[in-house]
Amino acid sequence: MTEPQENPAVAADSVYARLGGEPAIHALVDRFYALMDELPEAYTVRRMHPENLAGSADSLFKFLSGWFGGPPLYIRERGHPRLRMRHAPYAVGAVERDEWMLCMTQALQEQVADPALRAAVHRAFAEMAQHMVNTGTRITGP
Repeated sequence: MTEPQENPAVAADSVYARLGGEPAIHALVDRFYALMDELPEAYTVRRMHPENLAGSADSLFKFLSGWFGGPPLYIRERGHPRLRMRHAPYAVGAVERDEWMLCMTQALQEQVADPALRAAVHRAFAEMAQHMVNTGTRITGP
């Protein structure tokens, strides 16, 4: 007899499952936003967020759930993420991108034990962070 899966619609080889499912995504998001609050080097990107980060954390958790191959919580609630459109009101440049990545890189290092998985997720985040840049010169290729 096999043990029941947490969510039978989630593929066992998905990033979502490999990271550890819902609890691990919550831990990653919580650590990411804690670092944004703690690191003076993240001051510029932190100022772009509301004082209370609970709504931001909820949105990121729901987005990552679906993006990593888990339940598409964000899409169910808000439709297509349209990340560039949703971030268009904010001036996102290299400083904001790099500060965001500083926090996410450290959160990944602390939360994801598997080096290959951590590197793959880091690459995906780096590409997404670069895609959000909407001021100055955007780097579009390697």
